[in-house]
Amino acid sequence: MKQIGIILLIALPIIANAQDITKSKKESAMKFNELNAFEKSVIEGKGTERPFTGIYYKHDEKGTYVCKKCNEPLYRSADKFDAHCGWPSFDDEIKGAVKKTVDADGRRTEITCAKCGAHLGHVFVGEGFTSKNTRHCVNSVSLNFLPELKK
Repeated sequence: MKQIGIILLIALPIIANAQDITKSKKESAMKFNELNAFEKSVIEGKGTERPFTGIYYKHDEKGTYVCKKCNEPLYRSADKFDAHCGWPSFDDEIKGAVKKTVDADGRRTEITCAKCGAHLGHVFVGEGFTSKNTRHCVNSVSLNFLPELKK
C-alpha cells in the first residue's frame, strides 16, 4: 500500500506536466497575427481605445468583422448599428464566436473572442437601441474587416 502511495506521488506531477505540455503545444500550434503595442494593450491587456477614434465606428460596408488576433469571424455588418457611443456597436454576434464574462467589479460583462480570448469590449443589455435590446460595444482595434464579395 505504501508503494502505491509513493508511485502516485511520483506519477501525478509527471502526468500533470504532460497535460500542461499538451496544452502548450495546442496553444503554440494556433497561429496569431502580430500585434503592435497599442493593439496588444487593448486585445491582450484588456484596454480600451478612445471613443470616436476607431476605424470601424462609422464604417458601413457590407461584410464580416473578424478577430484581429486570430481571424475568427465575430460579427456581421447586418448586425451593426450606430449607438452614438463612440465605438462600433452590434446587437448580435456570430453564434459561438463571442464569450461573455462578468467583470471583476460585477457591473459590466466583458466580451472576448471565444477562439483566442482576445478582449473585444463589453456587452450591455436593456438599453433599447434595437429590437434585440443588446449592444456589443467593441473596440475597432480588436477587429479586422472582410468585405462581402460582389456578385
